[in-house]
Amino acid sequence: MALFTILGICLSCLIFFFLWNQHWSKGKLPPGPTPLPIVGNILQVDVKNISKSLRTLAKEYGPVFTIYLGMKPTVVLYGYDVLKEALIDRGDEFSGKTQSSIFSQVNQGLGIIFSDGEIWKQTRRFSLMVLRSMGMGKKTIEDQIQEEISHLLEALRKTNGSPCDPSYLLTCVPCNVISAVIFQHRFDYNDEIFLEFVEHFYKILKVLGSPWVQLCSAYPILYSLPGSHKNFFKYAAEQKEFILKEIKSHQESLSLSNPQDFIDYFLIRMEKEKDNKKSEFTMENLIITVVDLFGAGTETTSSTMKYGLLLLLKHPEVTAKIQEEIARVIGRRRRPCMQDRNHMPYTEAVLHEIQRYIDFVPIPLPRKTTQDVKFRGYHIPKGTGVMTCLTSVLHDDKEFPHPEKFDPGHFLDEKGNFKKSDYFLPFSAGKRACIGEGLARMEMFLILTSILQNFTLKPLVDPEDIDTTPVQTGLLSLPPSYELCFIPI
Repeated sequence: MALFTILGICLSCLIFFFLWNQHWSKGKLPPGPTPLPIVGNILQVDVKNISKSLRTLAKEYGPVFTIYLGMKPTVVLYGYDVLKEALIDRGDEFSGKTQSSIFSQVNQGLGIIFSDGEIWKQTRRFSLMVLRSMGMGKKTIEDQIQEEISHLLEALRKTNGSPCDPSYLLTCVPCNVISAVIFQHRFDYNDEIFLEFVEHFYKILKVLGSPWVQLCSAYPILYSLPGSHKNFFKYAAEQKEFILKEIKSHQESLSLSNPQDFIDYFLIRMEKEKDNKKSEFTMENLIITVVDLFGAGTETTSSTMKYGLLLLLKHPEVTAKIQEEIARVIGRRRRPCMQDRNHMPYTEAVLHEIQRYIDFVPIPLPRKTTQDVKFRGYHIPKGTGVMTCLTSVLHDDKEFPHPEKFDPGHFLDEKGNFKKSDYFLPFSAGKRACIGEGLARMEMFLILTSILQNFTLKPLVDPEDIDTTPVQTGLLSLPPSYELCFIPI
């Protein structure tokens, strides 16, 4: 009986706190659906398709509204105008990162992507400086990508035109490119340790798309219960162990005057600040930062290319036009280079349309305000979660007629020239935009043109029967599994 009394008191306290919080927030936060005690608006949001739920709510409450995922308010920004104003024009005010996601449980506020405050500023600034000094965005990294693509083409030829799942090979390219930058070496595609490392990326992506993980983000207490998030922790721990071994190897051969890769640069900075107890350059931060760089430099490219090939199988007329452009601009013997992109408007339009159509990250993990913010007549307190709906921009029917249709014409003008769009934000925008955007776009262009220069894509079923519906539309939109044949030209 005493137990029920205690539970009743605890529940009453929670409801009282919630109602008090609602009263305190009233008239300050943007409007939104009335939340229930404890559960908030979680029952009004389809965790399997959050962007669809947000579209419905935006029609009723406007482009800025509030929902409660659990007991904490989250301000939703919906549409290009509000996203631009918040993320670009007022980026500092919306540059914080919430610490309730599953990544926070693993990264402990370290690294680049999920860190916050001074750790984020210093780690991001240092990482960008090192990556640029190592040729990121320059001819140096282009040469590395081209070299890695040569291994990809060789592996595809070894399939002898037989059906194959392209997932692993498409992941190997970006993973080895970033590996060369971080470790100063690549891995053979048959390396079992490397294979296991790459496999973890797929497993982590699968876990991230599960509704259970999204519930855990709303109610962190659920992390203590059994569930798929435990697998996430396991895979993340194994990735950390793999990276730690590489770091220890670097420590043994480190030359303070001659850094060879990202890890060397970071270790040297650690040595310089070893007497600074407040230094952000620690072994723990190095491990998490390397994990972040691999994530930013691998997952987006590989998943986008896998989805892209599926769309090309579905639309062979698009593939044919790309190959015509390749034959005219590049030819058969010379390998593609980044200068070719300026002369290949149709291919560029297709790559943009692939990213727009698949909407890989419909709802990025929430940010938070870094100070009290007055935004469009509302008052958003410091530390409030902010959710940005990229689908509302990428699938805006005013900018992209028939957004549910795959159409490269969305990025072409009347004369067939490539047409830029401010609404093209697959990597988000502002200071929290993906740091791997430039590398990813370079890799995608070189991978696609190289494959179509050397192979014909052959589906196993009639193109009309190919289903391009994503298998998950929660945090990520992942392509369904499929096989195809790479027929040498």
